[in-house]
Amino acid sequence: MFILFCLHSLLFGSTFAAAEERQPPRINSGAAILVDANTSTVIYEKNASKKLYPASLTKIATAIYAIDQGELDDVVTVSEHAYRTEGSSVFLEEGEQLSLRQLIKGLLVNSANDAGVAIAEHLSGDVEHFSDELNQYLKQVIGVKNTHFSNPHGLFDAEHVTSAEDLAMITQYAINNEDFREIFGLTELEWKGKKWQTTLYTHHKLLREAPYPGVNGGKTGYVPEAGFTLATTASRKNLDLIVITLDASTQESAYQDTVALLDYGFDHFKSDGKEVSPIYLDGEAFRKLANNNKRFFIDREWPSFTDTEINLSHHLKVAELKQNSIPGSLYDVVIIGIVLLAIWFIFYYRKSKKE
Repeated sequence: MFILFCLHSLLFGSTFAAAEERQPPRINSGAAILVDANTSTVIYEKNASKKLYPASLTKIATAIYAIDQGELDDVVTVSEHAYRTEGSSVFLEEGEQLSLRQLIKGLLVNSANDAGVAIAEHLSGDVEHFSDELNQYLKQVIGVKNTHFSNPHGLFDAEHVTSAEDLAMITQYAINNEDFREIFGLTELEWKGKKWQTTLYTHHKLLREAPYPGVNGGKTGYVPEAGFTLATTASRKNLDLIVITLDASTQESAYQDTVALLDYGFDHFKSDGKEVSPIYLDGEAFRKLANNNKRFFIDREWPSFTDTEINLSHHLKVAELKQNSIPGSLYDVVIIGIVLLAIWFIFYYRKSKKE
């Protein structure tokens, strides 16, 4: 029994450690969700349906509504109300005229609140009517359940709420639109306004300052009541991920959570466009493991090998031993030692019985 216990510990002890490494990351944001955009598969969620303040992630909804309902080449005249809007802006002047397309770019790239009000007034006459029409659109067209917006920009209002789940749905719908997807992924924008001419840069760090492989769109948000909020899209092969984080206490925490969820999604899942499934080691990965003299084990059964993949019975996951695992050469020495110990134990046991 002792020998069997030793063998079991050596063979499977590292399996449990590796399985723990495959657990979802610990998320500090108050709410978060990780979704595959192609299949709507929810890979991770935390308080995903909880109503929270979105801050400027509201602008994702405003932008896609404007693209769907408006004409992008329409000329918009800036009102005094839009001009006086507080917070982040593109410094619009009263009476200034810009295309709806340019305002949407300023809205998403520079998180311009004044552009949001100008868009709302152009489409619906005033912010109140725009909010009513936007809420109806989000419910009927996209199917949100926990969202009620009171303005086009996300400045604090106690009744201006949504959820991580709803924001993921809104983002998923929006990125299917080519015009939205192009603007959402801009890293910089030449702005030529009446008062302000400059180069605008995206506020989303994973798009420009600290680029994450595959990230192709994003929006940031912050008001004190909402904390830090973040929406991110990323694609690799057939896996198109959406990450929403809400109610983070710091900007750093929002980004750390987002990166952790992207890593978790890309490292452990794959998609054929119709279904998301756990990643198993393919033939090339297995050969690399063998060449590196590493050993791996699975939960219950050995896999059957083909030229292209390792098929796992009952969808069991492969647990690759990491750097703290027993190297191949040492492993062989240990196994030989156990075999010799077993032979000695049997010899000693028989000898003692004879005596």
